[in-house]
Amino acid sequence: MYFLQWHDVLDCSVESMRLILYSKPGCHLCEGLQEKLEQIQNLSFELEIRDITTREDWFAAYQYEIPVLYLVKPGDEEAQALPRPSPRANVQQLAQMLSKYLANSEKNNAE
Repeated sequence: MYFLQWHDVLDCSVESMRLILYSKPGCHLCEGLQEKLEQIQNLSFELEIRDITTREDWFAAYQYEIPVLYLVKPGDEEAQALPRPSPRANVQQLAQMLSKYLANSEKNNAE
């Protein structure tokens, strides 16, 4: 498991959303999604890649489902499962999808 920071840290007190990508080595769909997520520059988020082969519980849960993407809202540790983006989706389409979920989570936090 490793972390990638994909935002400029201007103020450490400002929390960004965290995306968790469950993946495994040799998964071409996983690698494609990871590459696209790494190219998104207009959103602030932390990307955590979890290799399902490193834990039995992750492997049992996701071996037939990967890539699996979760959103952890700022200030909340509860992860929300996101629908799997189409492998044909480009970086801009993926960013739009993530923006929608971030906006929904911010709206729900305000209520």
